[in-house]
Amino acid sequence: MINITLPDGSVKQVVKGSTALDIAREISEGLARNVLAAKVNGKVVNATTPLNEDADLQLLTWNDTEGKSTMWHSSAHLMAEAIEILYPGVKFGIGPDIESGFYYDIDFGDYDISEKDFPKIEKKILELAREKQQFVRKEVSKADALDYFTKKGDEYKLELIQDLEDGEITFYESGRFTDLCRGPHIPNTGFIKAVKLTKVAGAYWRGDESRKQLTRIYGITFPKKKELTEYLELLEEAKKRDHRVLGKQLELFTFSQNVGLGLPLWLPKGAQLRELLEQYLKKVQRAAGYQPVITPHIGNVNLYKTSGHYQKYGEESFKPIKTPVEGEEFFLKPMNCPHHCEIYKSSPHSYKELPIRYAEFGTVYRYEQSGELHGLTRVRGFTQDDAHIFCTPDQIKTEFNGVIDIIEKIFTALDFNDVIIQISLRDPDHPEKYIGSDENWEKAENAITEVAKERHLNTITEYGEAAFYGPKMDFIVRDAIGRKWQLGTIQVDYNLPERFDLTYVGTDNEKHRPVMIHRAPFGSMERFVAVLIEHCAGNFPLWLTPVQAIILPISEKYTVYAKKVLNLLTNLNVRAELDDRNEKTGRKIRDAEMKKVPFMLIVGEKEEESGEVSVRKHKEGDLGVMKIEDFAEKVNKEVNDLMNINQ
Repeated sequence: MINITLPDGSVKQVVKGSTALDIAREISEGLARNVLAAKVNGKVVNATTPLNEDADLQLLTWNDTEGKSTMWHSSAHLMAEAIEILYPGVKFGIGPDIESGFYYDIDFGDYDISEKDFPKIEKKILELAREKQQFVRKEVSKADALDYFTKKGDEYKLELIQDLEDGEITFYESGRFTDLCRGPHIPNTGFIKAVKLTKVAGAYWRGDESRKQLTRIYGITFPKKKELTEYLELLEEAKKRDHRVLGKQLELFTFSQNVGLGLPLWLPKGAQLRELLEQYLKKVQRAAGYQPVITPHIGNVNLYKTSGHYQKYGEESFKPIKTPVEGEEFFLKPMNCPHHCEIYKSSPHSYKELPIRYAEFGTVYRYEQSGELHGLTRVRGFTQDDAHIFCTPDQIKTEFNGVIDIIEKIFTALDFNDVIIQISLRDPDHPEKYIGSDENWEKAENAITEVAKERHLNTITEYGEAAFYGPKMDFIVRDAIGRKWQLGTIQVDYNLPERFDLTYVGTDNEKHRPVMIHRAPFGSMERFVAVLIEHCAGNFPLWLTPVQAIILPISEKYTVYAKKVLNLLTNLNVRAELDDRNEKTGRKIRDAEMKKVPFMLIVGEKEEESGEVSVRKHKEGDLGVMKIEDFAEKVNKEVNDLMNINQ
């Protein structure tokens, strides 16, 4: 017998070799019918995996993130089986689960595939699902694996196998399909009751633009048809909130082929929005003791070799800039932190000065592949609300807590109330991905986890998600329609101070190494604005909206009075603009509604005579007639009330 500890702390004694499914059946048949996979001692495995020693066990269903992931990974296999039946001879790259569904990269050869083929593929997937095909795991030698895919003529799988060690290779068989795969998988395909293929795109093999472009088909599956219907409704709502569409409609930003892919141009209203966000954070930072700094957009390549960014981001960077000086090269900066290290290093420091907090809205550059660019959420040039805190080891927790306070304040101000906090640690199986000693990593990781416990934060832990120089705490928000976005981040770093030989003089008059805390509450201005647009569907809070009121004269005769209203509102700190087009008032109101302007001020003969304005509110309609000064007071009071809540 072995002891199995369940999440509620209860212990079940079961026969050695029992599976998670066996244990689920002992609890209830209803539970067993819903188990998709299991988590054994923190590792997700097949629900049919034998348990041969004492273990902690969590049964994973559709309600668990890992349960969904397992089903979507299995769905990728099922889609591949359907496609192989419909299009004999195709070759397969990789087919992982993703946050919302799955995809598979496929070489279709001479077949011409488009979204018009989706219904046929979906039908075949559901036919196969109803067969309740079991997913069977098989350990395979490297020689046999190579032999199998050589006979099949799939060079993509052969290349993947070459990178694997003999003894770690597994196949999964389901129905008529066999794939190279680590797993885990759901017990059988019968759990899949609804499917939707969502899009088709191009993807270079292994992300290398010099390699062949494969066809990437995305899809999603559900255990109930009702959930697919709800998901499709969510997609429709997401389309309405698409920041690329609203960004154009609200005149916030644009892109130009002449400027370059992934390099956004901020239009006046978008620049105003960004400026307001920056002003807000700068005010919060000043109150918290941050000092502003400014650094150049480029740096000598040796700077990034010292920091390690050259080694880690070299392939994602723009090509080096060569100067007339022999051997001299510069990089467009991929991160701001090396520059801030040099600012710290420019003068000696005592423990009495620490912590030192440098803050900068610094623009950085990464050469993202063109196929991965997406509006403002994935760009090649972006501005981080970056800050770096240099402190003593015993100041880490206090400073870390101070940053959490700032992030919570910002999220409250912008109505991001559903926040997931993720502690991102090293991947214990791949230490080569990181720089620095194990001792420093352990100290940094312990500091973060202790702060989370002391604040009673509800956190999740992800191994392998740390930055290459240190662990971090990531803040993931759910927007108004439930989608997750990673925004703010805090990172503890013992390594860059070591690499840059940063020091301070301690109480013992000896030199000591400071600890560096990296933080960016917004993450990047581009991504944050994109998420904000989609979260509020372009209906920004009044304190943040670029145009708070638009003045609509009912005819050209009242343009002079409308301009007087505009000037007065501007002097009373109301952001307003004038629509003096030769259009009917109804058309102007509809256009203002489309642009989501909070207030429309209609002026005609009566308003001019009385020195007033007729006020309409976005989505609500008429509010009546007001004196201009009274309207300005109303706007400013509403803004001040919001800002006081947010302080």
